Amino acid sequence: MRIAEARVIVTCPDRNFVTLKIITDEGVTGVGDATLNGRELAVASYLTDHVVPQLIGRDPTRIEDTWQYLYKGAYWRRGPVTMSAIAAVDTALWDILGKIAGLPVYRLIGGRSREGVTVYGHANGDTVEDALVEVARYVDLGYRAIRVQTGVPGMASTYGVSKDKLFYEPADAAIPTENVWSTSRYLNHVPTVFKRVRDEFGPDVKLLHDVHHRLTPIEAARLGRSLEPYDLTWIEDPVPAELQEGFRLIRQHTTTPIAVGEVFNTVWDCEQLIREQLIDYIRATVVHAGGITHLRRIFDLAALHHVRSGSHGATDLSPVCMAAALHVDVAIPNFGLQEYMRHTSATDQVFPHGYHFEGGYLHPSETPGLGVDIDEELAAQYPYRPASLPVNRLEDGTMHSW
Repeated sequence: MRIAEARVIVTCPDRNFVTLKIITDEGVTGVGDATLNGRELAVASYLTDHVVPQLIGRDPTRIEDTWQYLYKGAYWRRGPVTMSAIAAVDTALWDILGKIAGLPVYRLIGGRSREGVTVYGHANGDTVEDALVEVARYVDLGYRAIRVQTGVPGMASTYGVSKDKLFYEPADAAIPTENVWSTSRYLNHVPTVFKRVRDEFGPDVKLLHDVHHRLTPIEAARLGRSLEPYDLTWIEDPVPAELQEGFRLIRQHTTTPIAVGEVFNTVWDCEQLIREQLIDYIRATVVHAGGITHLRRIFDLAALHHVRSGSHGATDLSPVCMAAALHVDVAIPNFGLQEYMRHTSATDQVFPHGYHFEGGYLHPSETPGLGVDIDEELAAQYPYRPASLPVNRLEDGTMHSW
């Protein structure tokens, strides 16, 4: 069996997605997500111009060899564009292998370690009262873990607070929207939010909060300490992660757990954080960290250092990525949580899938492969639409972290 064709499909059913479909000479197909939010066409070009020609004629079952060929053979290693392209190939090949074997992918990578995958949803609102309403909705839906974000008093807008509460898409304009940010207002506000949530919903629901890389290490330490009475499962991305030594300072001052890694692309981006146990959850994803093959390496390293998985699962990760993530989540020994932002009905129609939500858990498909596909005819009805994530400036106009 050989790879006969590979197609790159760009579509926008309410938001942009890039999908790679690999077809063998025996008619077996596999799909992989290659979406890089706001830079989708860069990955599409990388695949079309540089990767697809190298795939034709290769044995689709040589997954590890193909991964090494694409990673080492390019000379220019790592980076989000390269690793998203490699991830798409890797994910599609695992899909094909599962179909050849007649097994769901999780059974090829060790089988079940748990019955279901605990997921968390996003409760947000312009005010604390609005956010409490959304927390109640997620509790009613059966979620066991909920991320809580609110607007900051005195700020006109806040990243992470959406107009549509169930289907949140932050990439809102071709030219990035600019928000104004105040760290002092934020630090004073957030503890009051979680006091209200705990008072209203008690100690059992897992609570999370995303800082979006906006603080310095000492500011993040202050936030973590101020949230200790409310027993958060984690604070996410408290500081930009380029200077990883900064996490040591946070650790010295707070016991609030830390999650980081949705923007990481390889094990080398998080090796120090994991090895020194400076984080508690690693949020790398199938699509941005080199596919199932490489993400398992990251999680294996994490397991040796008491770090659990907490994979990113925003709407810019297509149902193909979510399907692949669930197969990994259900198999690894050190699973923590899986983010789950629901896709719109248009997206779900373009990407028919077999995973489902029940009782606070997502369950992977039991069909051979990943249990997801792309309807190419329907995808063609949704052309690409430029969209960028917003940026932040301080009140004096200085550019700030995302």
